[in-house]
Amino acid sequence: MNNPLIKKVNTMTDFDFGEGPVPAHQHPNGLGWVADTATVDASAYVGPDAQVYDYARVRDNAWVCGDAQVYDYARVSDNAQVRGNARVRDNARVYENARVSGDAWVGGDARVYGDARVYGYAQVRGNAQVSGNARVSGDAWVFDNAHVSGDAQVSGNARVYGYARVRDNARVYENARVSGDVWGHDKLRLEG
Repeated sequence: MNNPLIKKVNTMTDFDFGEGPVPAHQHPNGLGWVADTATVDASAYVGPDAQVYDYARVRDNAWVCGDAQVYDYARVSDNAQVRGNARVRDNARVYENARVSGDAWVGGDARVYGDARVYGYAQVRGNAQVSGNARVSGDAWVFDNAHVSGDAQVSGNARVYGYARVRDNARVYENARVSGDVWGHDKLRLEG
């Protein structure tokens, strides 16, 4: 196999992921740094400035590129991508065809999956889930046990939390807040 992205790499060294040097290596597919305690499949791509450390796992055909970081016990799998300055941490999961990019971060036990997108400075954390074709962008936060799904969009400085469900074609934007047991769907538009 003559793949130009797969090169001979430094296989034994230390790398400082921010808390002092730890045993690490460069991933052969992309040359990004991977702590020896982390697991990255050979089929996955870790770009030259990307980092995977602690006990994180990057599986299948997933991509971690730009200055993105995946760490703690986080998992990125299937065809998911973490790009830009994005962070996936704690026990979070990003999978299927989901994308996390920009300066966004996903943490806690959150799940981002399907064809969902989280970008800008958005945060998804706690036990929150973002799925389907949902979009979370800007400085929006989705947290606690909230779910955003379907073609829903959460943007601006919006907050979706508690047990809120935002789905279908719902839009939550500007400074809107959705919490508790609210179920927003279809043509719902909430503006703060």
